[in-house]
Amino acid sequence: MNISLGSFSKYRWFYTSSGLLVVGGKNAVQNDELLHKIKGFRETFIILHTSEPGSPFCIILESANKVSKLDTEEAAVFTGCFSKAWKQGKMSTKVDVFNSDQIHKNNDMKSGTWGVYGNVQRITVSLGLVLVKQKDILRAVPETTAERLEDKSFPKKIKIYPGNIEKEHMFAKLELEIDESISKEKVLSAIPSGGFKIITE
Repeated sequence: MNISLGSFSKYRWFYTSSGLLVVGGKNAVQNDELLHKIKGFRETFIILHTSEPGSPFCIILESANKVSKLDTEEAAVFTGCFSKAWKQGKMSTKVDVFNSDQIHKNNDMKSGTWGVYGNVQRITVSLGLVLVKQKDILRAVPETTAERLEDKSFPKKIKIYPGNIEKEHMFAKLELEIDESISKEKVLSAIPSGGFKIITE
């Protein structure tokens, strides 16, 4: 299956270390859009969402039976990092994993809310990301993704974790670490909401 970034570029996204595209909603409206969109495909996809409210619905855009355990784990880390758990300063969270043929939406469900039938796999993930470039665009991806790709996007490996640096103050510090000019808008769109701690290697 070959789904390009194309019409999914407005959402949160990254590529796993095996090259699978993962996309997630930035808000309740986008979550609804995404799930309605993938329900229109004939394929069954893997969907992820934190066990607690306040999370993107993330979708691995490949047939579920072709997705590896590592792909799922990387997508789970991404899902957890862009959830409320990061904003709350948590170092880990639980992510639920299920298939697109398990989801349903009733008319009385509010925006961004979906029901899930059947069994759900639950994964506990640590919150932390590495800044890289994918498709020449700044992304914050799971550390295993950057390691397996042996990413050399920047002179230093830049890791981010939940912490006390405010998002608005993050930009100046990152410019120093990245050692290149990059727009504030691109930085802010690539990283989670909440405070940060930065570690460089």
